[in-house]
Amino acid sequence: MHTLFDYINKDIKPLDASETIANAQDFFLDLNYSHFPVVEKGVFIGSLSKDDAELLDSRTLIQDNKYELERFYVRSSMIWLDVLEVFAQNETNIVPVLSDKNSYLGYYELEDVVRFFHETPFLKEDGGILIIRKDITNYSMGQITQIVESNNARLLGLFVSKVDGDYVEVTVKTSQSSLNDIIQTFRRYEYEIISEHQEDSYLQNLKERSDYLDKYLNI
Repeated sequence: MHTLFDYINKDIKPLDASETIANAQDFFLDLNYSHFPVVEKGVFIGSLSKDDAELLDSRTLIQDNKYELERFYVRSSMIWLDVLEVFAQNETNIVPVLSDKNSYLGYYELEDVVRFFHETPFLKEDGGILIIRKDITNYSMGQITQIVESNNARLLGLFVSKVDGDYVEVTVKTSQSSLNDIIQTFRRYEYEIISEHQEDSYLQNLKERSDYLDKYLNI
């Protein structure tokens, strides 16, 4: 199976700081990239965006416009979720890849990373997905795994999908599409279920109707 590292692209050389903005403008006309890496004497110094290049004086050099370069990048050792986050935060379809020693290795294209994501068990294997919420000081990845496995299910993946003040939301995928037993166990451990589930909603409706009938009979 491929690793994300296998998707590092080296087909196109980075822009050089000594090139003119006119060359960069022509580059973006030919290729559908929102940004592209720039190097100076072989060292990565940032990415030039297509939008900025269009507004700059075409007679100047890229190195004369260093203040316009955006400094986002990823490490070759980063996991795909962190890489996807960099794409999203910077609204880009290309991200430079650096080694742990800051050497420029190439770039990831968004399309390739999404393709890799689709090949992971998290998306490819059948199962059920739920989103849980708990106080950030009290949740535990180990406990989440234990809850899933105690209900005879396999954990296919989980990640922190949101941090909101003192609370954290975790997205969990299990090998079981029938999630009710898992949901009830999470509730016993004081996890709030954020996602809606048809089976669970059905049981909740039954409980609400039962409570209503109890109140009605006691009038």
